[in-house]
Amino acid sequence: MDLWSLQLPVPVALAVVATIGYLFGRRYKQVADDAIVRSRRELRRAQLVGSELEKIAWSIRKSLANHHSSVSRFRERVGRLTEQQEEAACKELCREAEEILQPTLRLATQMANAYDEIRQQSANLMTFTEVRTDPLTGVSNRRGLDDALSAQFAMMSRYGTGFSLTILDIDHFKQINDQQGHLHGDRILQELARLIDDCVRETDIVARYGGEEFVVVMPQTDLDGASVFSERLRAKVEGELALTISGGVATAIDGDDQDSLLARADNALYEAKTAGRNCVFRHNGDHREPVAELLPVEA
Repeated sequence: MDLWSLQLPVPVALAVVATIGYLFGRRYKQVADDAIVRSRRELRRAQLVGSELEKIAWSIRKSLANHHSSVSRFRERVGRLTEQQEEAACKELCREAEEILQPTLRLATQMANAYDEIRQQSANLMTFTEVRTDPLTGVSNRRGLDDALSAQFAMMSRYGTGFSLTILDIDHFKQINDQQGHLHGDRILQELARLIDDCVRETDIVARYGGEEFVVVMPQTDLDGASVFSERLRAKVEGELALTISGGVATAIDGDDQDSLLARADNALYEAKTAGRNCVFRHNGDHREPVAELLPVEA
């Protein structure tokens, strides 16, 4: 059945067609605008990664050039020393070797540090690849999350730089799917992913952890900072979307691995669900505690 078979007056039929076209165009424009915003954000992230890699390369290139000059001078001095008396030459050679040893050790340390930094930036680049991207929401998938956590633990082990993460779960998501359909549920997931992605820093990693769960990895962020972010995000979701979320926050500590860190955050999330949902709990390594009661009023 089409509009003409309803025997509507031509002006009314044309108005209906125009309205449908307007709504479709508006929806298409919204999707296009969202894609543009996401592309701009990904471009900023890519530019940041490129800038970091360029700085690492410049630093290593400069250090290698300086060290090459030092080694060349050392070789020239050794060549001259061989023509002197043996005892005096040996003492002078020891002194020269001591002088060249320290910059050599510094360069070796710098190379090791650069390796870890490049590894971290490589993990950031991996989040742009399709195999590490969730096709529905456009954020990282579980594989991308695993790579990001591996890089963060490597940085923590070598430099002692901490990081935190939060697990966010949509409240009563099963009811949303059952009552409004899975297509609507998919739109909810996309809207939440978009909002989270808009709130994080370029250095943070957003990943879809499970069906309706998301993880935000926050480098160089302590438990308090991650708690403030998670509570503000919870309030923002409640204010802007037709849903609520619960959160569980944890920070990496000595002896942690990926499983133990995620387990603490998941344990805190479970407490948030038990406490009535639409709230955030954190695990401080010893016990769980509600974030809202720990934050200052302005947070």
